[in-house]
Amino acid sequence: MGNVLISLGKATREQVIEALEIQKQTHEKLGEILVRLGYCTEEDIKSALAIRSGYRAVSLNEIGVDIAAASLIPPEKAQKHKILPIKRENNILYVAMQNPDDIIAIDDLQLLTGYTVRPVIVSDTELSAAINNYVNSAHNVTISAEEDEIEEEENEQGVDDDKPAVNFVNQMIESAVRSGASDIHIEPQEKYLRIRFRIDGVLHEVMQAPTKMQASIISRVKVIGNMDIAERRVPQDGRATVKVEQQVIDMRIASLPGVYGEKVTIRMLPRNTRAITINELGFTPENEKIIREASDMPYGFILVTGPTGSGKSTTLYALLSRLNRVDKNIITLEDPVERRFAGINQIQLNNRAGMTFASGLRSILRSDPDIVMVGEIRDLETAKIAVESALTGHLVFSTLHTNDAASTVTRLAEMGVEPFLIASSVICVVAQRLVRVLCPSCKKPVTYRKRELQRMIPDFPFDPGTDDDDQVTIYHADRCLSCNNTGYRGRRGVFEIMKISPQIR
Repeated sequence: MGNVLISLGKATREQVIEALEIQKQTHEKLGEILVRLGYCTEEDIKSALAIRSGYRAVSLNEIGVDIAAASLIPPEKAQKHKILPIKRENNILYVAMQNPDDIIAIDDLQLLTGYTVRPVIVSDTELSAAINNYVNSAHNVTISAEEDEIEEEENEQGVDDDKPAVNFVNQMIESAVRSGASDIHIEPQEKYLRIRFRIDGVLHEVMQAPTKMQASIISRVKVIGNMDIAERRVPQDGRATVKVEQQVIDMRIASLPGVYGEKVTIRMLPRNTRAITINELGFTPENEKIIREASDMPYGFILVTGPTGSGKSTTLYALLSRLNRVDKNIITLEDPVERRFAGINQIQLNNRAGMTFASGLRSILRSDPDIVMVGEIRDLETAKIAVESALTGHLVFSTLHTNDAASTVTRLAEMGVEPFLIASSVICVVAQRLVRVLCPSCKKPVTYRKRELQRMIPDFPFDPGTDDDDQVTIYHADRCLSCNNTGYRGRRGVFEIMKISPQIR
């Protein structure tokens, strides 16, 4: 260790000898002594340890800690050995530690988890802070039902005494929030309970729980959602609000009976995130001009199409946010209300009370709206009312599930809307998808000649005027802990816009 620091120029031979003399008396680590004496920084020690051990040095402040991985080790063991699992990939568990030579801690963790442990080197300050955060993580999650206080429900159901299940669920929710997951899937398997997060549109298995904890974990989630824990034979829906530090998340919970037990899906809807503007959606200048002109019309029907999870609601919210002025009465009917806006009258669908899209839309039209947003066109009745609203002086926004913009017209006709009504009401259709983007932390430039790239990607959009021998740079995703070894982090929209022209009508 001392020789590595000397070769790196981080410490002199005299400083290392002085630290070694102190070490004989105090039995401290050499790195700790050098940092305390002010001869080296923690980063110097971390770099030297990485070189000496051959393991990777990382910054926990940059890559974060996956609480699902951390929960594989009890808090007391994390504190005892001063180690913390930070990522899990297949059968490998990446563990942050200061001393990669601590064979006892590594063997203990491998025996406890069943994973192959791969150490990563972190600074003492970051590791201590991460362990403290993990130990206190159960106290950082505040959960409440939307209608009733969860504490009362817990006492009635008798689930509040199951501390391991409560801690597991709290850590699972906190991990999902920190990783930006849009959905949590709790899935009973034959021999274990599988937990998966949907991150950037792709499902990742993040943790497992033993079968003996399955009933208590699922019951805890159902209690949170104000659902009937005694009923396991029929699907149920619930909702709750979770606060992780300063971030508030609305959760929509759905259960389904399965062969090995109830599968539970939790939709995570951040409440206090900033609304995206039209400029930030990623439209081309031509398409942005079309959608701005269409949304400025005094009446008409604008549809956004795409599969579930393709960002349709985000696009509609961006359009409504642009139109949200004091001289406009905007009313929305949503299931669920994913984001709340000041100045917009948002209505939550309630099928139990008879508030469907069709009945809600009829009621909205009696409230003198200028602009109406219907969360989804699900049936003929809703489609007809929306079309009639657009023909009677209202600007109507909604979504539909079709593969492309042109199919929207066909889909409305198949639902039973008369073609002449479609032609008279629909003014614009936006079809969209979300595509993953390369991780900014590990993407690397790769240079090809144009002819080489043309052979690999015939449809590559080359700049006009490039010759066959010109160098073209594209980016390749390496894999890192920041992107969970996927090569991708974040998504952006791709759009197809069809303006209903006289020829199309």
